[in-house]
Amino acid sequence: MIPRHFLIILALLWAVWCFLHSFLISKGFTAWLKRILGRRYGYSRLAYTFFSLVSLVPVTAYQLGLPETVIFSWPWPWSLLKYAMYGAAFLLFYGGLRVYDVRYMLGLRQVLQLHRGEEPASVPFSREGILNRVRHPWYSGAIIFVLAFGDVTDVSLVVKTVLSVYVVIGTLLEERKLAGEYGESYRAYRREVPMFIPWIKRR
Repeated sequence: MIPRHFLIILALLWAVWCFLHSFLISKGFTAWLKRILGRRYGYSRLAYTFFSLVSLVPVTAYQLGLPETVIFSWPWPWSLLKYAMYGAAFLLFYGGLRVYDVRYMLGLRQVLQLHRGEEPASVPFSREGILNRVRHPWYSGAIIFVLAFGDVTDVSLVVKTVLSVYVVIGTLLEERKLAGEYGESYRAYRREVPMFIPWIKRR
């Protein structure tokens, strides 16, 4: 059995990564960054994407170096549930991929606009495709995938818990941000479409 303090360190490392992941795109920080960088702010989203990936390396390296004790290994027929969850996560990710502007989310579009001398364009509010069934398909898919991935061990249970809680809290914070940006149109959307669990509308 792994000593408890190793699990506490692991939880803190993931919590710090999650905090930075949200803080660096928070409204207050991005507004400050715009004032400091001016037009060069167009590089910030790409830099944020790069930092998010690179900063995962020490966290995952620490996690992979820990010995693990298996708690639950998805025996039959639980394995059917596991693969059903994988399928649901894939559908949610694919649905989001069809409607999200991935180049904007990665920061590539902003860099292209900067080099072309164009004014940075904001993302328009959309209810197309899967967004007319669930407000945050990628976050829903992420929670399902994290919970289903691999055997449940003492180490992975800590990670699954921290990441699931982070996705929920991050989604609530993003909801406030989106309501501030899009106003009543988003508040009406929030009343009509569920946050995480898709549903099929009646005709």
